[in-house]
Amino acid sequence: MYACSPNWAADWISAKNLNACLSQLKNRIQPSPWGADTTNLNYGLHFTGGEPFMNFDLLVTAVAKADAMQIPSMFVETNCFWCRDNEATREKLELLRKSGLVGILISVNPFYAEYIPFERTARGVLISREIFGDNVVVYQWEYFRQVLRLGIKHRIALDDYMQLTRRENISQQVELFLTGRGAVRLRAFYPRYPAHFFYRERCRPPFLRNWHNHFDNYGNILPGYCGGISLGHWNDLDELFTEGIDIKRYPVLDYLIKEDIEGLSRFAGNFGFRESPEGYVSKCDLCLDIRQCLVSRGEFLELCPREFYRHL
Repeated sequence: MYACSPNWAADWISAKNLNACLSQLKNRIQPSPWGADTTNLNYGLHFTGGEPFMNFDLLVTAVAKADAMQIPSMFVETNCFWCRDNEATREKLELLRKSGLVGILISVNPFYAEYIPFERTARGVLISREIFGDNVVVYQWEYFRQVLRLGIKHRIALDDYMQLTRRENISQQVELFLTGRGAVRLRAFYPRYPAHFFYRERCRPPFLRNWHNHFDNYGNILPGYCGGISLGHWNDLDELFTEGIDIKRYPVLDYLIKEDIEGLSRFAGNFGFRESPEGYVSKCDLCLDIRQCLVSRGEFLELCPREFYRHL
């Protein structure tokens, strides 16, 4: 979704910017409906990445700062690459809990199965349940059960996984976003359609929403799951709340807000965009193709971070 890669520079958020970002967010985050000491995917604050456990000291600092600001329903997302043995896994999770972490989300899907031995994932789930109880989310359980059923203990190539499970049609049972690199890697497994097929799908409800948005280490406010698009800088949250988005400065946002993907496609045609004759697997796949064209032809402030486009 966010074109993560070991080739990105390690641009960890600084302690100063971490404090500034959390200070902007602290009075705007709603707790889980079940209480501030519980977790919910679309409430509270979650630390993610990339992989936040790659800089464990920074993660502990972030949790402690957020806890001191009384930010509710705080959890972390992880792929469990670091769960190499029971003792070290339990030690890290206990430290995070004592620092104020309420829960944890463990990612399980074919993308991670290619790089993370499943035995580490299973260890992370088991020990997390011991420490955080019901505040453990496995995203997604369907994949976790499938891997158990298939007896996969180590890693498995994405193409091999997809071929092995193709007949099970699990994609109909789980939430899967065909966007970012996911759309590129999975094109062979889904039907493709011409661009106009997606013009009837609106971008605006998920694009401009007041829940489950992301704030990155570069200062960008990322709308929902739209990797590579910024609504502005989180330092300007007060201004954004009172005055809205200055669409005169951001033509890509202007077209997406007013005319959805069809308007953006028409705008990009002025910069040489041409629809792929191979078609697209999703609206987001089409949008990404359009934005890649625009990034290569001009300077659009809202198409960032630029590293997203460099590492697709």
